[in-house]
Amino acid sequence: MGGHVFVVGADLTRLSCDDVLVPTDRSLRVARSWRPLFPDELITDQQAEGDCLGMSWAGDERVLEVPGDGARRAWLVDTVDDGGRGLPWLLDGAREALAAVARRRVPEPAHGRARRLVGLPALGTGWGGAAGQRGELLQQLLPVLRAAAEEHGFDVALVLRGPSDLAAAQRVRRGEDGGWDLPGHLRQLAEDLGERARRGQLALFIGAGVSAAAGLPTWEELVDELATRSGLDDELRAGLSRLPPQDSAALLARELGTAEMEAFVAERFGPGAYALAHALIAATPVQEFVTTNYDPLVELAAADIGRSVTLLPYEEARPGAPWLLKLHGDAAHPESVVLTREEYLQFGNQGAALAGVLHSLLLTRHVLFVGTSMLDDDLIRIAHQVRTALRTQGSGTARRTGTVLALREDPARARLWEQDVETVAMSPADGEPAEAARRLEVLLDLIGCLSTPPTGYLLDPAYRGLLNEEERALAGALRCVADVLPEDASSTAALEVAGLLRRLGHGSSAADGEDPPPDTATRRHDDRTQEQRPG
Repeated sequence: MGGHVFVVGADLTRLSCDDVLVPTDRSLRVARSWRPLFPDELITDQQAEGDCLGMSWAGDERVLEVPGDGARRAWLVDTVDDGGRGLPWLLDGAREALAAVARRRVPEPAHGRARRLVGLPALGTGWGGAAGQRGELLQQLLPVLRAAAEEHGFDVALVLRGPSDLAAAQRVRRGEDGGWDLPGHLRQLAEDLGERARRGQLALFIGAGVSAAAGLPTWEELVDELATRSGLDDELRAGLSRLPPQDSAALLARELGTAEMEAFVAERFGPGAYALAHALIAATPVQEFVTTNYDPLVELAAADIGRSVTLLPYEEARPGAPWLLKLHGDAAHPESVVLTREEYLQFGNQGAALAGVLHSLLLTRHVLFVGTSMLDDDLIRIAHQVRTALRTQGSGTARRTGTVLALREDPARARLWEQDVETVAMSPADGEPAEAARRLEVLLDLIGCLSTPPTGYLLDPAYRGLLNEEERALAGALRCVADVLPEDASSTAALEVAGLLRRLGHGSSAADGEDPPPDTATRRHDDRTQEQRPG
């Protein structure tokens, strides 16, 4: 059974995957942004253009496996075309690299994923010389990746950082059917949710199941970790399994004490590698996100593609900017975390303002629930309050305010929630959870493709080859507007026009490279984004 090719915005050094292809040249120089993938002892020379690695090529080979004993393996791929061999040579390098990756045995993919995940940037768009041919490269690279995924059975993540790159790749996929192996009802659902996202009618709720894909604990695993840390005897530990999770957490919090409990939360749920689902969610063009998770992985994934997400209630919301409500607290503010029974009860009394935000979304948007079992007491309370409000206003019970993407069929739970939301399962009740989670990723990938604005590369010269005659004429007229727009424009009209031009790809990239995404909260690389140097 073949694999799937995902297109996603992310930082490949932080995306959880089993293998990463890293572009290099014959001198084995890599951009400094790739440094987290290599052990310090492998770096032999640090230069302004990048770091040189203490390895060597054997003859004309183009692929080298970087030594290491970690679960994730890096592979060096020679992508710098010094002989004018063009795109066919780059594509051959991608085929050779993916074939080499397939020969490495991976007994179990990272964090129990159903399929091994191989990540790579747009090879050849930096020092490799294909920066000015990005449109042609994507049109030819995507079929190569699909063929490799089909042949070798692993999944591939084509990771892009620039908005114009993502928009162009999604246009190519829409025109060629990107190989989404989904039944008809899930394809129809993706079209519906993609349309809602494009119209600004969709909001996202992210549950613990999403972060479990990055290796973070579920409720049961969290209680077990806390029990180990607390040193409870075997009898008490056995008794924890008979208590509701919030009561188990309350007992453990009492044993550990407030300071140690907060330290554990800050450490266990702090910054780290994010899962493919985090990246797919963060790139979905919606403005409102809500989560009960404590970790920062969605906001880190968003920052890595230039989306500066405001965290509520810790930061002030900015007009027009996306925001993420941390309904049950944040690991960076461990005192705010809602974990024990007492904290849940206090939230019911004191968290009305935060709950009110989700009330508002359920009344004014269509909320897509991902990674949640819908058993959380606060969600149940909020849904009941919204249902009551709709009945009071004479709306009846026919209106559903959201969609729950469940891993497996659960008719009783679906019936319980049918007045409020539609529940859509990824697999039958006896299906494999890992395969169901992978199908959910494929569905999110299709939603992202269908919801991405199709014009984000219109003014990017690297994608001129993708434009039809009408689009080229329009792009030419808009470039004339850009030429007369003052650099220090301050009027409302000028700022509006400048914003429109940016959304259409003006200034996104050029043949000589691309700047890092704007407003990146975590860091700004001097050596530009990963798909630029030397790939």
